[in-house]
Amino acid sequence: MASLLLAVTFLLSGASVVDAEAAIMSNSGGGGAGATLTSRGRFLQAAVAASTMMTQSALFSLDSYGARGDGERDDTHALAQAWSAACASRRPAVVLVPADRSYLLKQVTLSGPCKSSITFMVKGTLVASPDRSSWNENNRRHWIVVRGVDGLAVGGGGTIDGNGEVWWKNSCKFNRALALSFHTCNNLRVDGLKMVNSQQIHVSVEDCTGVQVAHLSITAPGTSPNTDGIHVTRSRNVQVRDCIIKTGDDCMSIEDGTHDLHVTRLVCGPGHGISIGSLGDGDSRAEVSGIFVDTVQLHGTTNGARIKTWQGGSGYAKNIVFQNMAMDGVKNPIIIDQSYCDSSKPCKAQGSAVEVSNVVFKNIRGTTISKDAITLNCSKNHPCFDIALQDINLTMVGGHGGAASTCQNAKWRESGTVIPQPCIGN
Repeated sequence: MASLLLAVTFLLSGASVVDAEAAIMSNSGGGGAGATLTSRGRFLQAAVAASTMMTQSALFSLDSYGARGDGERDDTHALAQAWSAACASRRPAVVLVPADRSYLLKQVTLSGPCKSSITFMVKGTLVASPDRSSWNENNRRHWIVVRGVDGLAVGGGGTIDGNGEVWWKNSCKFNRALALSFHTCNNLRVDGLKMVNSQQIHVSVEDCTGVQVAHLSITAPGTSPNTDGIHVTRSRNVQVRDCIIKTGDDCMSIEDGTHDLHVTRLVCGPGHGISIGSLGDGDSRAEVSGIFVDTVQLHGTTNGARIKTWQGGSGYAKNIVFQNMAMDGVKNPIIIDQSYCDSSKPCKAQGSAVEVSNVVFKNIRGTTISKDAITLNCSKNHPCFDIALQDINLTMVGGHGGAASTCQNAKWRESGTVIPQPCIGN
């Protein structure tokens, strides 16, 4: 998929199939002669497929619909018109954001269903209006929304700039603004974009099935509030891989209704780490299962592998694996918190809780800046159970004392070498 999107990008710029192949080969990295030949054949196939796709596809460029691309005048209407025409096309369609130009956008919704497949090719920059008054007073939660589009591919190597500084100054945790939001989109592919300075959440996947997200670079200052990297909720069969996320909040937030999520080869930091939750806020029911997180580097994050649930909620978070994680100066490397409270008022202790079970923490190594490297803070009425700790080695940064662990109401087991020893003295 990445090769095809990259090939399409070069062909859209007027390059030949041979030029596209050369560009893709240079982008693919090294390897031996056999690997090079194999890669050459694979990438040539991608370029030929892209050429065929371009021949058969209808092209809808923003510039053809009156876009100025100067980053100052509003191009929202041009994007909406290009999308509308592409969505009505009976041929596979490409909506093109041309390279080397900046297109200023206010709130916009790109809706389906569409008559054929669409590739949204972002080669230039989409930038949010810096004026908050451009947003609908009744709904400031979204910037670019894609809704009800099946078989959509988004890529191109361009940039989506949320222009979030003005939003961070007026941050409200309970009125989150989402930069690029996908709703009820099945068989979705998002590959090769740069996301910077979102108003709050950078990429949100909601009520979707069959999603692949890869090769995203997501960046915002570590002090920017609520700028989660990738947010997944009420979605199934989602894959996230090969992304670099540096933000002021969760690198990934995994919330209610997420099932069968695979996350691999992620680099995270600064930020709040990888979080399942929060779940069960407002006495709600939450259900999360089948979460597999593998091969992650975390640098200077507030948390590493985290599950957080509010008191008073119900439901479950189960069948979860965090494995092959490297921690570098992480404050809370391993943490389950069933008493999570992020409220201006103290949270009242309640009897019910989201049940946490069958969680594996495996091959997690590195350094922590806090003494409690492992925290299992579980509910008295609904203890965590089937918590497995395997091959853990977490030490204090600079060797300043030994790391420790704390447990409350957790039923755990260990295998291999586990440092620090879980819950000594509890």
